[in-house]
Amino acid sequence: MASTQKLTDGFKRFQQQYFGDDRKLYDSMITGQPAKTMMIACCDSRVDPAIVTDCDPGDLFIVRNVANLVPPSEHDDTHHGTSAALEFATNNLEVENIIIMGHANCGGIRALWDDDGNGEQTTQFIHRWVSIAKPAKNWVCKHLTQSPNEKKIIACEQRAILESLANLMTFSFVKKRVEEGTLSLYGWYFDIPSGQLLCFAPQTGAFEAVT
Repeated sequence: MASTQKLTDGFKRFQQQYFGDDRKLYDSMITGQPAKTMMIACCDSRVDPAIVTDCDPGDLFIVRNVANLVPPSEHDDTHHGTSAALEFATNNLEVENIIIMGHANCGGIRALWDDDGNGEQTTQFIHRWVSIAKPAKNWVCKHLTQSPNEKKIIACEQRAILESLANLMTFSFVKKRVEEGTLSLYGWYFDIPSGQLLCFAPQTGAFEAVT
């Protein structure tokens, strides 16, 4: 069994940094969190949003799930963790930005891509969840028929971000604030092999490197 010593040692360094001689940051956040940006990112251990963006505690309100997906707004009696966080961030924290951050070599998107649709799924929850991005896979299969498989998967990872951005607009409280001009939506893609961050540019319809 892996030791947790590295984690507790890390907490001690965190504690010394933020609760030692200088506790101004956490003292300012005792009664509430000041985050004005919500980040919806993947569970993947390589793409921690706060580390990737070099943020301090309190900067980001973060939701992490398999393949950084946003489901469409649904009104039923099941559980909706991502939707609940989205509602809280939009209505209570009044965040000003929502960023969907996908990444290269995403296992969730690979599960979606490898699903042949014959109904013989090997997971209890994962395949049903990633089916949220099925329109992205369909788009790639239709428009990139001659591309190598690996390029198709990259395209699917990026198109899935766009599907989640579209799904954000199915939530009335998000749509209202976007139309009022008080909330902005962004699609980001972390290219792990190159170490680059790509941002979706609506003007060009492409993901472009941050310079």
